[in-house]
Amino acid sequence: MNISSISILLPFKNTAEFLPDCIQSIIDQTYDEWEILAVNDHSSDDSLDIMFSYAQKDSRIKVLTNEGNGIIDALRTAYAHSQGKYITRMDSDDIMSVNKLEVMVKSLKNHGRGRIALGKVKYFSKNGVGDGYKRYEKWLNRLTEKGLNYSEIYKECVIPSPCWMVHRKDLEKAGSFSSNRYPEDYDLAFRFYEQGLTCIPTNELLHYWRDYGHRTSRTSEHYAQNYFLDIKLHYFLKLDYNKQCPLVLWGAGNKGKTLAKKLLKKNIAFIWVCNNSNKIGLDIYGKKMEHYMVIDKLQKAQIIITVANTEAQEFIKDYLLVQEKKSVQDLFFFC
Repeated sequence: MNISSISILLPFKNTAEFLPDCIQSIIDQTYDEWEILAVNDHSSDDSLDIMFSYAQKDSRIKVLTNEGNGIIDALRTAYAHSQGKYITRMDSDDIMSVNKLEVMVKSLKNHGRGRIALGKVKYFSKNGVGDGYKRYEKWLNRLTEKGLNYSEIYKECVIPSPCWMVHRKDLEKAGSFSSNRYPEDYDLAFRFYEQGLTCIPTNELLHYWRDYGHRTSRTSEHYAQNYFLDIKLHYFLKLDYNKQCPLVLWGAGNKGKTLAKKLLKKNIAFIWVCNNSNKIGLDIYGKKMEHYMVIDKLQKAQIIITVANTEAQEFIKDYLLVQEKKSVQDLFFFC
C-alpha cells in the first residue's frame, strides 16, 4: 500500500440494493491510490456476496467482519485494518462524485496537518427529498463554503459523516473511534472541534447522500433527539462552559424543558428565560421563568438557546448581537 494512499472506512449492513452504485463510484474515482475497508455488520441480505464479488476483482477492496455490533464497532474494525496516510469514511448507500478523493487529498496536501478536508453534499431520493433534509443540506453547505462549520456546532452535526478526510495522525489526536457516544458522527465532529482541526473551505460538491425510509438515521434509536441533546450538553460543559459566567437557558419548549431537567440533575445553576408572554412568571421544575430582558443586567452571560421557531431565532440573534454576543463564546444555539 502506497504511503500516500487513502483508507476508506465503509461499514455496511443490508444495503444490497445500493452497494453496486456506491462501490462503482469509488472504483471510478480520478484518484486511484485508495483502499476500501468494507466491514459487514451482520447483514442478512446479499450485501456480503456483492461485496465479495467486487473484492475478487479489485485487490484494493478488503472485506471484513464486524468484531462487535453496530456502526461504532464496525468503524473500529475498519480503522484497525487500515494502512492509509489519509482517512475518510463512506456510507454504503451513498455515491461519491467522480473527483471526490482527488479534491480532498489535494486539499490536505496543500494545507498540511491540522486540517479537515470537506465537500458539499446533496441529498437524493427516488421518492423526493423532504424539506427538513433540504434545509439541512443548504445550511451545511453554507458553512462548508466558508469553512465556518464550528460556528454553529451546537445546532446540528456540522461535519457530514461520509464527506470528510483527515490525516491519520490528526484522527488519532482526536481519539479516532474510541468514543461510545451516539450519534457517532456528531461526537467525532465535536472531537475535531476540541482538537482545533481547521475546516478547509470548499465550493466543490463531492458527495451524494441517499435518503430512503429505512435509512439508519431514520430508524435507529441512537439518532433520536435525546442523544443529540446529551452530546451537545456534554461538550458544552467540557469545552465552552465558563463557571465564572452566569448561565442562561432561553426557551421553554420540549428541548428547553429537557435541557433544564438535565442541568438541574447536574446541580448546575442557570437562569431560565423566554420571550413567550404566556410562560413568563410560571414556576417549572421549581424554576421561575424570567423575561428575556433580564439578560441586560447580567455580566458576561453565556446563553443557550433552545427555541426552534426560525423567526424567533432571528429575533433572539438580533437582540444578542446588539449586545455584541459572539457565537460559540457567549451564545449557543442548541436547535
